Amino acid sequence: MPQQFNQSTYHSICNELGQMDADFAAVIQNHGYPPMWTRPNSFETLVHIILEQQVSLASALSALNKLRERIQEITPARILLLTDLELRECYFSRQKSAYVRYLAEAIISGQLSLEAFGQMENDEIRRELCALKGIGNWTVDVYLMFVLQHSDILPLGDLAIVNAIKRLKGLPKETAKEELKMVGEQWKPYRTVASMLLWHYYLSSPAPRAAKMKKG
Repeated sequence: MPQQFNQSTYHSICNELGQMDADFAAVIQNHGYPPMWTRPNSFETLVHIILEQQVSLASALSALNKLRERIQEITPARILLLTDLELRECYFSRQKSAYVRYLAEAIISGQLSLEAFGQMENDEIRRELCALKGIGNWTVDVYLMFVLQHSDILPLGDLAIVNAIKRLKGLPKETAKEELKMVGEQWKPYRTVASMLLWHYYLSSPAPRAAKMKKG
């Protein structure tokens, strides 16, 4: 089983990262501890993460809330009853309508079991989720971090994380992701919590911008 973190260990891991990296110590000193962002292990959560691909978090939440208004409980069966027009009225693009239907069908057919993911390794979970159209590494990273609280994920498909590392470390805009990955090596085995600190820094910095998400 991958190492996990929880509410009781979260601040101590933040402190340990602050001891490893003076820049994180400054983030905690200047902005406090980051929230421990968590989400339930549910179909609705995965729909929400799919909605967050390539758009602002506010836009994704608006679509999710519109969907909730229409069907009350977001379940695979209820999603599959909606027409293209009804999903479009909930601000779903044509592609995202298809993606959530693929996901709903995979869960109903038994191809995918969210409960089973709690006992699986990262690579197994990634392989099963990425087999579905519309789900890529960024979506899986967010799921592993926010839902399963796996402690060592660095989502370099996330623009806010990439920009936060460059800003915090004073790196040029053209710095390649491979170099950023090497920077993150020093934060093992707590790269998820390091990412929480990076998001917190990004959102707390002057003139924060809405985080855009990379597809997948």
